[in-house]
Amino acid sequence: MENAFQVDLRGVVDLLSRHLYSSPRVYVRELLQNAADAITARRTGDPDAPAAVTIEVGDGRIEVSDSGVGLTEDEVHLLLATIGRSSKRDELGFARHEFLGQFGIGLLSGFLVADEIRVETRSVTGAPTVVWTGRSDGRYSVEAARAERAEPGTTVTLAVRADAADWVTERTVTELAGLYGSLLPIDVTVNGRPTTVGGPPWQARHDGPEDRRAALIAYGRELFGFTPFDVLDLNVPEAGLSGAAFILPSQANPAVKGAHRVYLKRMLLTEHAEGLLPGWAFFARCVVDAGELRPTASREALYEDDLLEHVREQLGAQLRAWLVRLAETNPDGLRAFLRLHHLGVKALALHDDDMLRLVDRWLEYETSSGPMTLAQFRALHPRGRYTASVDEFRQLAGVSGAQGIGLLNGGYVYDGDILRGLSRIDPEARLEPLDPAELATHLAPVEPAAELAARPFLNAAARALDPLGCEVVLRDFDPASLPALYLTSRAAEHHAQLREAKDASDELWADVLGAMERSLAADRPRLVLNHRNPLVRKVLSLSDMNLAATAVEALYGMALLHGHHPLRPADSAALNRSFLGLLDWATS
Repeated sequence: MENAFQVDLRGVVDLLSRHLYSSPRVYVRELLQNAADAITARRTGDPDAPAAVTIEVGDGRIEVSDSGVGLTEDEVHLLLATIGRSSKRDELGFARHEFLGQFGIGLLSGFLVADEIRVETRSVTGAPTVVWTGRSDGRYSVEAARAERAEPGTTVTLAVRADAADWVTERTVTELAGLYGSLLPIDVTVNGRPTTVGGPPWQARHDGPEDRRAALIAYGRELFGFTPFDVLDLNVPEAGLSGAAFILPSQANPAVKGAHRVYLKRMLLTEHAEGLLPGWAFFARCVVDAGELRPTASREALYEDDLLEHVREQLGAQLRAWLVRLAETNPDGLRAFLRLHHLGVKALALHDDDMLRLVDRWLEYETSSGPMTLAQFRALHPRGRYTASVDEFRQLAGVSGAQGIGLLNGGYVYDGDILRGLSRIDPEARLEPLDPAELATHLAPVEPAAELAARPFLNAAARALDPLGCEVVLRDFDPASLPALYLTSRAAEHHAQLREAKDASDELWADVLGAMERSLAADRPRLVLNHRNPLVRKVLSLSDMNLAATAVEALYGMALLHGHHPLRPADSAALNRSFLGLLDWATS
């Protein structure tokens, strides 16, 4: 035995009118939407029919009147009193894509501010004027009007609840009508004041390109509160989309999703649309009007489907083409843009060869020879290297530069992938990562006599640093102001990680990791002492080997701190011990 669902109509009305929408203010949009649909339906058969919506606000009431197609009594029952049955709307022609409303539930938004909605309507077919009255408890009535309307059309009247009075003041309704309906191709007035502007600003006629650009810049400033760095047109014919993108004049946070203004068939959908542009294009804010994109049921966001994905790809391609044009026509402008929004361009360059060429040619990087582009760096240092972290670059840039080794800072986001991908655009463009241990081979050895004289100190230093897993070597290099340099290879870093993992593991895994650690034990970090440094030469001449051990621990700790290396507990203990030891020696 089959049974029908028992539906609480009051609950359905409450669900749709109070929980579907994010704010009561959307009631103005829904009333404008229904009016615009009615006018569109009438103009389908009569292109010269009037197109006007009149809103009257006062005495706790709001009336929205349109010159649209109107409804017969049968259509009133089918359209206004049936929730969730779109087939009847299809039969009457109100679900075609040229209409704004697609769901047949917009009128229920009136219950956000009122407990009763009154609809007086006269059809263009000549049928008598009828009045539909709906109540928030789910009841409705339909009756003949006491007097015939002079012209076809519809008037919706809301008797506002006391707790919603702030949403139905003249000022609020005027602002909301201007916000949602300013681009509608119909005349909308609130208490006699017009709120429409006659169409999208990007479609307005101007005397020339410069005048048009200045007008769009001014529009972007008024809309978003900033003077755009630049503005470009957007068009995706498949979605009936046109609009403009405004480039931010200051740095943007890539983690913050861009909020774009989207209109559907000239009616504002949302001021905070996300996902309209690819993720890398966080430097742009868009205003678009689309005819074919689908809204969600609440009409406050875009429905994610294949068409929206296509739009996202096309708009991304248009922004990319703008960047290429900027590189060709305005190099100074491109440099200024890259200083602000290099992260977005880097993200795009990971998968786009044209953008990678743009980054290679125009984006400046930190190098041991000063700021320069990747192309300039490769020309100056054919066998150059790059670091995988910013700290490593800051530690080694001065030393590597003094030894004639070109070093590039590849420690920022996307840099490593970009440097590894350069071979996509130039097979000869190969920048290898720097292994810090490699740098030690470029540092000049000291004179044999000096090496021999320093042997007692170096032996004492080796004994002091052996428990810390570090070797000591003496070299002669620039800059002379740097007393010591801590160099560790990638293999040595791996060795240190194995040791830490072994110490934190149980007995079984400690044995396994210990065997792996012993296989790497020959590759250890090095503390490179600079013989050109006056302080180091004084330390080398110490005759007290205990004091020499304390001094080398101090140099070891300073080199770790200078290189921003993490301090293990043993390193911290050595640093503290050397500090206290030197204080004790100084005060004795």
